Amino acid sequence: MKHYKVKEIYYTIQGEGHHTGRAAVFCRFAGCNLWSGREEDRNDAICKFCDTDFWGMDGDNGGRYTSVELALKIKSLFPQGQDCFVVCTGGEPALQMDDELVSEFKNHSIEVAIETNGTLDLPRGIDWICVSPKSDTEIIITKGNELKLVFPQKENTPELYQNLDFEHFYLQPLDDENQMENTRKCIQFCKENPEWKLSMQTHKYLNIP
Repeated sequence: MKHYKVKEIYYTIQGEGHHTGRAAVFCRFAGCNLWSGREEDRNDAICKFCDTDFWGMDGDNGGRYTSVELALKIKSLFPQGQDCFVVCTGGEPALQMDDELVSEFKNHSIEVAIETNGTLDLPRGIDWICVSPKSDTEIIITKGNELKLVFPQKENTPELYQNLDFEHFYLQPLDDENQMENTRKCIQFCKENPEWKLSMQTHKYLNIP
């Protein structure tokens, strides 16, 4: 029987992108194909700016789950009687998510969103696909609901993606020591290119857990 490795599962408010402000259960899968998650490996990683702890299974509600167990856990964290919404994230959730898991979510009336780097195939039936491309990668998911680009990235510019088949295009300031300047650059780019929208990580400055 297959088990899915999960870092943490928690109920919160989506803080960035198209669904900002929406109540959601976040299911953070362990592991990524662009970085091990260990600080000692960051300099050699393909993605060097990740700000998320996805190593291990020691977070809230972390552990190994069957598809049924994971669906039931997610459902239990959402208010009863309401339409359940889960954001599958990581790390890279596409390393583990498959048709069986999405089907089980659907069996429990769970609306499924994924936040992916776009370099791996996705299972069928996902309701909302958000791709966040990273430098030095080739994305194979070129169609979806939302493309969210951390900006600026060296040699990974918005022009590379704006002709892909997505409903929404977002720029999100790179969260580093130059965040204020990065935010200013995002604002200016969105003003000059209104097909792009600004995404801010509101959960960080509102202290939303």
